Amino acid sequence: MSALPQDAPRLLPMTLRELDAVVDIEASAYDFPWTRGNFIDSLAAGYLARVLCDAVTGHVVGYFVAMKGVEEMHLLNITVSPAEQGQGHARRLLDELVRLCASLHARQLWLEVRESNLRARALYVRYGFRPIGVRRGYYPALHGRREDAAVMAMNIDG
Repeated sequence: MSALPQDAPRLLPMTLRELDAVVDIEASAYDFPWTRGNFIDSLAAGYLARVLCDAVTGHVVGYFVAMKGVEEMHLLNITVSPAEQGQGHARRLLDELVRLCASLHARQLWLEVRESNLRARALYVRYGFRPIGVRRGYYPALHGRREDAAVMAMNIDG
């Protein structure tokens, strides 16, 4: 018997079929979104990519893309549709990623996040990530500027 209700969103491997929805969410969530090409390249490279789909409508509500390294995982992109935020979807995506990390023997999960993205940074801290550094000028910003990224990591048990 499943621990999740039957109408709970479903996690599925990301494929080219979901890319229109993923690119639409990406564009609605960020001033400097990943391009369709970024997602295609990630899938072609074999990166771990999952979509979270509404169980009733099948619509994509969120996704992540992560790259496996030696005993580590690098979360490259995690996004929940702005209309679907605040419902626990990011936590569900992170739970799946941590499960995959453990199954692939990754001992650490790390990510970069914009210094200005206080909501995401707070979520990551609540989830168990800790700040480990800063990448200066990592992200593009408005008016040709650059923004620093906070580098965060968490250890994976199991």
